[in-house]
Amino acid sequence: MNCSDHRDINTLVDLLRERATQNPSLVAYRFLVDGETQFVSLTYGALDRQSKAIAAHLQSICQPGERALLLYQPGLEYISAFFGCLYAGVVAVPAYPPRPNRSLERIEAILADAKATVALSSQSILSVISRQLEQVPSLQTLHWVATDTLAETLADNWQEPSLTSDTLAFLQYTSGSTATPKGVMIAHGNLLHNLGAIHRCFGHSPESQGVIWLPPYHDMGLIGGVLQPLYGGFGVVLMSPLMFLQRPLRWLEAISRYGATTSGGPNFAYDLCVRKIPPNQREGLDLSRWELAFNGAEPIYHEVMERFTEAFAPYGFRREAFYPCYGLAEATLIVSGGEKTAQPVLKTVQATALEENQVSYDFVTPENRRTVVGCGQSLGDQKIVIVDPQTLKRCEDNQVGEIWVCGPSIAQGYWGKTKETKEIFKASIIESSQEPFLRTGDLGFLAEGELFVTGRLKDVIIINGRNYYPQDLERTVEQSHSLIRPNCSASFSVEVKGEERLVIVAEVERHYRENRWDQTQSENGAAQSSKVKAVIQSIRRAVSQYHDLQVYAIALLKPGGIPKTSSGKIQRHLCRSGFLAGTLNTIEE
Repeated sequence: MNCSDHRDINTLVDLLRERATQNPSLVAYRFLVDGETQFVSLTYGALDRQSKAIAAHLQSICQPGERALLLYQPGLEYISAFFGCLYAGVVAVPAYPPRPNRSLERIEAILADAKATVALSSQSILSVISRQLEQVPSLQTLHWVATDTLAETLADNWQEPSLTSDTLAFLQYTSGSTATPKGVMIAHGNLLHNLGAIHRCFGHSPESQGVIWLPPYHDMGLIGGVLQPLYGGFGVVLMSPLMFLQRPLRWLEAISRYGATTSGGPNFAYDLCVRKIPPNQREGLDLSRWELAFNGAEPIYHEVMERFTEAFAPYGFRREAFYPCYGLAEATLIVSGGEKTAQPVLKTVQATALEENQVSYDFVTPENRRTVVGCGQSLGDQKIVIVDPQTLKRCEDNQVGEIWVCGPSIAQGYWGKTKETKEIFKASIIESSQEPFLRTGDLGFLAEGELFVTGRLKDVIIINGRNYYPQDLERTVEQSHSLIRPNCSASFSVEVKGEERLVIVAEVERHYRENRWDQTQSENGAAQSSKVKAVIQSIRRAVSQYHDLQVYAIALLKPGGIPKTSSGKIQRHLCRSGFLAGTLNTIEE
């Protein structure tokens, strides 16, 4: 079945029911429990039945349109719960499951914003976090449901909800924010339109085969990894991101073993494979059936693609399989992509000019060059334009500006945030009568229709395919140790061998510096060293605990060392430049 040929399919519920009716015994999903050979599977018929059972229970405890928090480890239970919400007309709110002894701050923030009334999880997770729940009053008010304890016979009580293409399916919370999370409102129509675009540009068919390790809580893993195979009617093998990160070889082994035609991830994943899979472990891999290796969600570096191709070409990988693409949650997922069989498009420009948001192909020297990777063209009936973020006038080709997008995939806005929705989703170009555009916050330029992404308009940090807001990281840093000055820290990323890494810069308190930091005698010097290590360790520990991030470098500065505007705002760009140039007034680095 090709979904584009069926006019009666207006929602994901229609889609899954159609699959379950036509091919109930066909395996839809396999999940590698150990990341290698042990797996569990789920047919279309079983998924339909489980979803109905969960939906029937939800219908007995809440109303259509209410929000349900989903807290699961990656796996088939999460997929059943997600569709259970859709089958009930309840808005799904996927979230990272809490870890033992980890902060529940992000979950609390999402809960407060979404105003969820129900939380779905598994019995094993509930047993782990039960003690934590006792300390968080807001989580205790939820109606908690362990979906793996529900009887499948509940499916007989399911009542089909009234759904349309405009019905809200789920809230995709932006991955970086804890203090002010934003829930992107994704409707069924947005999903079907974007899934159709992916299906066409990826060249999928019922004979395709996917292998996906991406987190199912975010757009690329959920829409690209879980929903796209359902849309295209082809099989997919899933594994936990942790299994990949612990041993990247598992990803390529799964591609080889199951003959995957489509797989991919952020830039860092390919770099990790080159660095962590030595030549002697590559023997026996067969990547010859890998037709499309998508690359997105963070800056794409041609050096990484070249290194990966060189490393794995002897095992059947082809350079033209690389598929650089661009997208974001506010546009459901994909925004641009190229021809499936084409080589990635590269352009070499002046590095210094690009840092000033200018594109220059002239006088490019080895010391002043940057090769940018094209992310394809606008897909189908959507439109990409480049706009000057200050004047709101449209830019010409080869002129850097903010990337704006319009089309049926654009989400409905941010949940409960009317002002932000109007500013971001309803932007207008000066002296233009075109429909409203989505402001992506990303910088880039168009050259003969090809989109090149060059940076961020705002200071969002993208590491390992996830977005992190500097304000959240800096708040964590400033609360990690009493000797760090309030509102005097900066966070940013730097490229290290083709990978984005986190850097923290922070000022220490003036009174402590006067009494301690400048002491240089051996006895006091040892005490100073101990204090420095304590501060640095506190920063590393806090960032890891609250954001699941490893800090690449930390620079402690004397008071007044952080560049600020006249109004007191941190100038992160100058902090980054000073760090790279070694000109910051550091105590320790």
